[in-house]
Amino acid sequence: MGELRFEKSAAAIADAGRWIAGGVNSHFRAGMAPGPLVFTHGEGPYLFDVDGNRLIDYYCGMGAMVLGHSPAGVREAVKAQVDKGILFAGQSPIEAEAARMLCERIPSAERIRFGSSGSEVAQAAMRLMRAVTGRRTILKFEGHYHGWFDNILWSTAPALNAAGPEDAPVPVAGSAGQDTSEADGLEVMGWNDLPRLEARLARGDIAGVLMEPAMCNQGAMRPAPGYLEGALAACRASGTILCFDEVITGFRLAAGGAQELFGVTPDISIFAKAIANGFPVAAIAGRAELIDKFSTAGVLHGGTFNAQPVAIAAMVATQQGLTAVHFATAGARGQRLQDGVRDALAEAGITAQVMGFPLMFHVSFGLSEPPRNYREIAAADKRGYSAFALALLKRGVRVLERGAWFVSSEHDDAVIDATLAVVREAAREVAPQLG
Repeated sequence: MGELRFEKSAAAIADAGRWIAGGVNSHFRAGMAPGPLVFTHGEGPYLFDVDGNRLIDYYCGMGAMVLGHSPAGVREAVKAQVDKGILFAGQSPIEAEAARMLCERIPSAERIRFGSSGSEVAQAAMRLMRAVTGRRTILKFEGHYHGWFDNILWSTAPALNAAGPEDAPVPVAGSAGQDTSEADGLEVMGWNDLPRLEARLARGDIAGVLMEPAMCNQGAMRPAPGYLEGALAACRASGTILCFDEVITGFRLAAGGAQELFGVTPDISIFAKAIANGFPVAAIAGRAELIDKFSTAGVLHGGTFNAQPVAIAAMVATQQGLTAVHFATAGARGQRLQDGVRDALAEAGITAQVMGFPLMFHVSFGLSEPPRNYREIAAADKRGYSAFALALLKRGVRVLERGAWFVSSEHDDAVIDATLAVVREAAREVAPQLG
């Protein structure tokens, strides 16, 4: 079988560019080689594009498709709800059922409010933390991503020559046209450095700490031993609210998210992506006394599509599929894939770090030691990894160029075997090109 070709996708993107800026509707869908792809349908672990290619998919909808593409249970639940109604501008019984499920599953969730995207619930979290504490400043970390809005899109992937010293990072805007005054209510720190975090919080003026409990926007890094526990203790001592951004980690690291896996319960948490297997559902959850401020203390939270019944039906069906058997079976396969990728790269003589979790891991070329924070992973050979990703794609395996691999319940043993065969071929091809 020869290399796959993608000319029809290129033509379709060019044609769509007559009406859609760049031919895509999200900045994050552009820039991959050989160009944005156009898909006709998805099934299980596969995507099918307009060129007729069948691709083993490890994008999984940027992590959302934890049960694979078009799972029957989710489709049936959605069809049933469509027959009942699409949008009421009011409440429906299924949203209470959905909220109950999450409150029973997520350690921090005593109360919940639903939204439509991770970016939206991050905004709700920051507003809530400021309202509760009466303070202004939110502390975030280099390499962590909490949405694309002006007040939080800072230092998500900054060039190190612009980021300032490691012990005093300079906030770096993520977009042209970003309102620089929005950074006034934000401070940026390096992640995984507990003494520095404790010292900053001790000043008593931080409203909230917003962090990925495992750094998965850039890499797939675990917190250092004691880091999350220490962060929570320092927040409690200083009257600061701790918020975990579990948009990526939620429902991938464990049924109750990273907070369940690591045994640390924050004050509030935000979720999206895998919560509803591709449907636009997000949630902010936390202690009842905090989340209830949305209804008792004038903290505005709204949205026409919040708890939209069709999307919530998909969420309920998704959560029903996230059983202990799912995490055990899919997790074992994901770990086998992760180990196999690591072995294949080593056999080809490629220096790389393959690290993370069974259903979400990351591959960094050019690093001889596991990275612990953004500054360390920023030294990875991104160009070399992009060449590897393209070599995989031409052989029918689709992976994110930023190094993330997402695994679903539909990536069975045969799919893992086929993937690893392609990985070995691609590694042998690109190894001579690497410095």
